Amino acid sequence: MLTVGVDLAAADERTALAVLEWESGRATVRELHFGVDDAAIVDAVAASDKAGIDCALGWPEPFTRMIVAHGEGRPVVGSGAAWRRSMVYRTTDEVIRATIPGLIPLSVSADRLAHAAMRCAALLSTLAARGVDVDRSGAGRIVEAYPSASLLRWGLTHRGYKGKSSVPVGALLAAAPWLGLGAFEPLMRGSHDAFDSVIAALTARAAALGLVTRPAPEQLRLARIEGWIAVPTAPLRDLP
Repeated sequence: MLTVGVDLAAADERTALAVLEWESGRATVRELHFGVDDAAIVDAVAASDKAGIDCALGWPEPFTRMIVAHGEGRPVVGSGAAWRRSMVYRTTDEVIRATIPGLIPLSVSADRLAHAAMRCAALLSTLAARGVDVDRSGAGRIVEAYPSASLLRWGLTHRGYKGKSSVPVGALLAAAPWLGLGAFEPLMRGSHDAFDSVIAALTARAAALGLVTRPAPEQLRLARIEGWIAVPTAPLRDLP
């Protein structure tokens, strides 16, 4: 099995991509790239068995309806904090806030994450045209990864390492001795983006095994529109 992880940024130069190969109880990082363009992402995801993308796969449904109505000159009805919150956070974001104390996903409609999400939307369209199932709920080839949530669930450092020299590669290897980094270990240690792409690929493996959170039946319709964050439900030792 091949899993791909993408730490998606708005610009190519801040985007990282990892390819992991799984066989005989081990996982090996076969590719790890930094500064990745759209064509490389599409090719890697299309060739994978499962891919995790660290980016929101959609926007809150009330927000998209409001934008369409506003653009068409139709009335926009709503006011108050609760209404504005429905514009800002997706169902999956609210589930993360309620079930994982201390984690607050960025808003895809009211934060800089929107820049990467625009790129992601175009990537998903290109992948769909290639015949890839891009069900945003995670039921298809792609799942939405949230490295901080995955790391927290796996008992690893999940904050404070971005932009610093303390990327927790050693702790990851101690928790997952079956993971081979090979020549890519220095890149992982030197780049939190590269590190996060590997975490996204590990999350994709968990999703392929059915070891991640899934939307409840009443949440599925919105998850297919807004995206759904796949959070691991099993320890790292269950992945190989």
